[in-house]
Amino acid sequence: MTYTIAIIEDEDILREVLAKKFEQAGFTVLQAADGQAGLKLIQSHKLDLILLDIVMPKMNGYDVLKQLPVDPSAPPVLIIANSGQPVEIDRAMNLGARSYLVKAQTTPDQIVEKVKGVLHIPVLVKQANTSKSIPAALKDANGARILLIEDDQFLRELMVTKLRREGFSVSAAVDGREGASMIQTERPQLVLLDVILPGLDGFSVLQQTRASSDPKVAAIPIVLLSNLGQDSDVQKGRQLGANDYLIKANLTIDEIIKKIRKYIPES
Repeated sequence: MTYTIAIIEDEDILREVLAKKFEQAGFTVLQAADGQAGLKLIQSHKLDLILLDIVMPKMNGYDVLKQLPVDPSAPPVLIIANSGQPVEIDRAMNLGARSYLVKAQTTPDQIVEKVKGVLHIPVLVKQANTSKSIPAALKDANGARILLIEDDQFLRELMVTKLRREGFSVSAAVDGREGASMIQTERPQLVLLDVILPGLDGFSVLQQTRASSDPKVAAIPIVLLSNLGQDSDVQKGRQLGANDYLIKANLTIDEIIKKIRKYIPES
């Protein structure tokens, strides 16, 4: 049996990443980039489930929920939102949402598994992937070489997808030790480095890189990308030699890319 779902989400990259994940899992996926288009899509198609963002142009997720019939046969609605405040969760659930997922706390794969659970689709047990490295398929042959060191899978996939679309060649690492090793072996033209990482934190990776005996490695531009926004953290990053310190919560992915372009050496 093929299941049809609708993803109603205004962030293009996020919507496309989710759509790809669901299509790989065998779903038929319909997409809408705003609430108004999403409501029309719901009303004109037979759906098995709806993934719905809250903050969207033209019509927000709450208003979409208000327009949906209170009917046991209606497709279940799962909210995927940036905010997880209790009052917002309660409002969505009271309007008929089946579940509420916070984007920053959920990976695309977990969203797929959640949907399978709601639809009672048997979940196949997959063999664990013991490799921490991001496969070479995520690399692009064209453009400046960027190494992204980020342990959050959701953000990592979004960043890799967006950077590749912008013409960059991207490698990625999921922890500090792996990232530090890849800096030495791959010598990227720029490193986007998270601060809170397993194994070895971003400050330590930065410090090791700047202390490298290879002057070319030591001079690689490094931009810290973190949720830590206190002045002491920013100051520490700059003292250790970071070219810039960007706060994730304050910037969109497009804004991050715009800021890092100035640090990429001319080919």
